[in-house]
Amino acid sequence: MNTKLLLFIVVLGAILGMVSILQPIVDKNPKLISSDKPPGGDFTLNSIDGEVSLSDFKGKLVFIYFGYTFCPDICPTNLGYLSLAYQKLSEQEKQQVQILLVSVDPERDTVERLKPYADYFESDMIGLTGSPEYIAEIAKRYGVVYAKVEDSDKPNYYAVDHSAFTYVVDQEGQLQEQLPHATSTELFMQTMNIYLK
Repeated sequence: MNTKLLLFIVVLGAILGMVSILQPIVDKNPKLISSDKPPGGDFTLNSIDGEVSLSDFKGKLVFIYFGYTFCPDICPTNLGYLSLAYQKLSEQEKQQVQILLVSVDPERDTVERLKPYADYFESDMIGLTGSPEYIAEIAKRYGVVYAKVEDSDKPNYYAVDHSAFTYVVDQEGQLQEQLPHATSTELFMQTMNIYLK
């Protein structure tokens, strides 16, 4: 699959996720749902250091990104901008922010693979994974759209097309905002400043 076609599919998926008109594509029977803001909510997934729950970070501003370590460009772009914003915070502010990467590719993204990937961004990011069924349930609650795309020419290779929002969860654990793909470092910083005041 060429890069332009893959990018088109990813952007289309992001648009669908933004307007919340479809359930996650992993559902075998997609149907229309309400256009209300996704409810979000608590979850518990696995990290290299054991189970991690969103509620563990009550009192902190949390940024959640649903992606995967084999993602060629969309994930590194978003996580790169977010990590640059985090790095510009004071040490005191960093203690009030947590970044979580939830894998939409639990088949390949083990906790051992997620750890060095998350560490690469130098932002105290935690990589999380779980069963495919539980990931799909969490994704549905956050309005995340994703689908495995296999390459018939390379049976051992597949991509995961996915929406590319960054989800902002406030200090009370409530989903507040969905920031779009390629949100700039400056906008991430503005968002952090709003919620950290």
